[in-house]
Amino acid sequence: MAQSNPATVARPYAKAAFETAVAQGDLSNWSKMLELLAWVVLDPRVESVIEDPRHAPGRTAEIIVELCGDQLDARGANFVALLAENGRLAALAEIFEQFEAARAEHERRVEVEIISAFALSDAQQGKLADALKKRLDREISITTSVDGSLIGGVIIHAGDTVIDGSLRGRLAQLESSLNA
Repeated sequence: MAQSNPATVARPYAKAAFETAVAQGDLSNWSKMLELLAWVVLDPRVESVIEDPRHAPGRTAEIIVELCGDQLDARGANFVALLAENGRLAALAEIFEQFEAARAEHERRVEVEIISAFALSDAQQGKLADALKKRLDREISITTSVDGSLIGGVIIHAGDTVIDGSLRGRLAQLESSLNA
């Protein structure tokens, strides 16, 4: 039997959770619950329970809900029961990722990773943040890291967009055009 693509399996559940959260005005709580559930089902001990055919779906759901304790409300528990009944608990990490992507789009924000050859000052980070906010027309949150192999400049990852302003990237372009 062919294995389903995890993104495809997760899509309708992530969409349903997102639409429910928006309708209830409770994006933050749903986000927290889904993140917790994603971490719980990734635990090897929980994975073995999910994969064990001796456990009825209802009992598997009960175990997961018990593990989450009071961090999971009744709607979250119902969502777990639905996923268990449909054999989709293993998709929770992907459901969480898709939910967060939909939430970021809804809230018009994007996570930006800036990789630079040298550590950036707060002022440099602020200038980059302002420029990216204008260019992307989104609220942004920045994480930075240093990669000395860039030689100079920065590489910016913002969602699916990559801006390579590194000296290493420019040298690779030059080499490519010389070899063409």
